[in-house]
Amino acid sequence: MEKDAYKTIDRPGQEILFKEKASKFFAYSFPVDKEDEVESALLELKSKHNKAGHFCYAWQMGENYEHFRVNDDGEPSNSAGMPILGQLQNFEVTNILVVVVRYFGGTKLGVGGLISAYKTAAKMALENSKIISKTINLNFEVTCEYDKMNLVMRLVKEYDLDIIEQDLKLDCHFKIGVRKKDFEMIYKKFEVVFGFEVSSKFKAEEK
Repeated sequence: MEKDAYKTIDRPGQEILFKEKASKFFAYSFPVDKEDEVESALLELKSKHNKAGHFCYAWQMGENYEHFRVNDDGEPSNSAGMPILGQLQNFEVTNILVVVVRYFGGTKLGVGGLISAYKTAAKMALENSKIISKTINLNFEVTCEYDKMNLVMRLVKEYDLDIIEQDLKLDCHFKIGVRKKDFEMIYKKFEVVFGFEVSSKFKAEEK
C-alpha cells in the first residue's frame, strides 16, 4: 500500500543532558521544514551555550524522508552527525532537527566513545519529544455554478474533506484537500460523476 502518512514533531522537545567522562551532551529536537529554520535553531542554541565546543546535528525533511544532512562540527568524521541521523531513522521521523551540544570534560572519548555518546543523547532527545503522525494530503480545485454549490458541500461533508480556500465572487471556486490514499476516488467523483470543472494541483499538505 502506498504510504500516505509520516511521523514528526510539532513542537520542540525537552532539553536533555547526557554525561560521559565529564563531557556534557545537551540534546534538543526541533520541528523544521525549511533549512533557514535549521539555522535559526542553531543560532538560538549557540547564544544559549556560548561556551560549548561543538554543535553537532542531523536533520531529515520531506514526507517521503527524502532530504537529510549531518554535521560533525569539528568532531572526527562521522562520529557525531551520522549517529544522530541514525536515531532519526530508527524513530522514523521527518521534518525534524536534532542538535547535540557538547562541552568537553577534559578526557578524550575516542571515536567509538563519541559515536556512542552522540547516539545516546539523540535517542534521549527523541524519547523526550512528542512524536505525532500526519497524513499526506493532495489538493484539487473545483469551479461550479451557484446551483451546484450545495452538491459540492454535500460531498465535502460526506467524505470529510478539507476546504482549504473558497471564492464565491463570480462562480463558486473551491480548493479541496484529500488524503493521498483517497485522492483518485474523490477526484473522479467530482470530475466524472458530477461533471464539474476540476483541476488537480497534486500538492502535498499536512493534516
